[in-house]
Amino acid sequence: AHGCNTYMATYAGMKLGDYCVTEAGFGADLGAEKFVDIKCRLTGLRPAAVVLVATIKALKHHGGCNADGYKVENVEAMKTGLANLDRHIHNIRENYGMPVVVAVNHFNHDTDAEVSGLLDHLASKGVPGVMAKHWAQGGAGAEDLAKAVVQIVDAQTESPMKFVYPSEDDLWTKIRTVATKIYGASDISSSEGVKKKLATLSKSYPNFPVCIAKTQSSFSTDPTKRGAPSGHVVEIKEVRLAAGAGFVIAICGEIMSMPGLPKHPSAEVVDVMPDGRIVGLF
Repeated sequence: AHGCNTYMATYAGMKLGDYCVTEAGFGADLGAEKFVDIKCRLTGLRPAAVVLVATIKALKHHGGCNADGYKVENVEAMKTGLANLDRHIHNIRENYGMPVVVAVNHFNHDTDAEVSGLLDHLASKGVPGVMAKHWAQGGAGAEDLAKAVVQIVDAQTESPMKFVYPSEDDLWTKIRTVATKIYGASDISSSEGVKKKLATLSKSYPNFPVCIAKTQSSFSTDPTKRGAPSGHVVEIKEVRLAAGAGFVIAICGEIMSMPGLPKHPSAEVVDVMPDGRIVGLF
């Protein structure tokens, strides 16, 4: 799956509201790339801006922190993890061609020093960084974010979005372009069988985009490689045709193409009481 909602849902949102916000699943190396290269390519949609969500916790993770340190102040780990955020910003600006606003999803355990370090870093790069506290304050906590996005969108006359690769490239080249430009890889590899299948599909479906399935935890195919790894080789383990959807799927690394539910999904504890109250949501 490409991790985006349907074109009809987005179209309806654009017609019914002044601004339409849609989410593309996982990181900007996955959901955003597929939104641009698959959804926008096939539908003609052209977004005006990208909101990149960041958390201090995730930055500390990419800076080497383990789970027991996520809620403990560690400015140095957060700053080290900024390499991951910087690559996402670079991809959005340079490879997708769009302006970006970073929404800092704020939590109570984020310290002032960590927040200041992040916002100062974004300011030094000319990237708007806005604290988002809607989880605690509701809509009011996202007003500053909305205003920052609207300011960028209203200043445009047309979308600056661009594709990562041209439609006429063969499938192998399309996958390699995404891997090297977006993931920071040095190259891609596969078995001879996969290469032959890609060559055959390129002849039968020459303009199909690629939908790459890989871990969301790293720019590489190894979920343990944090930060912004580069020089790695992305292995294509399997290729599948999604003829009805209009794209070719490349399975890279150990990854489920359609993630399932956890062993105990939240639905197990959600219920409606006789008086109409819904319980178990939190």
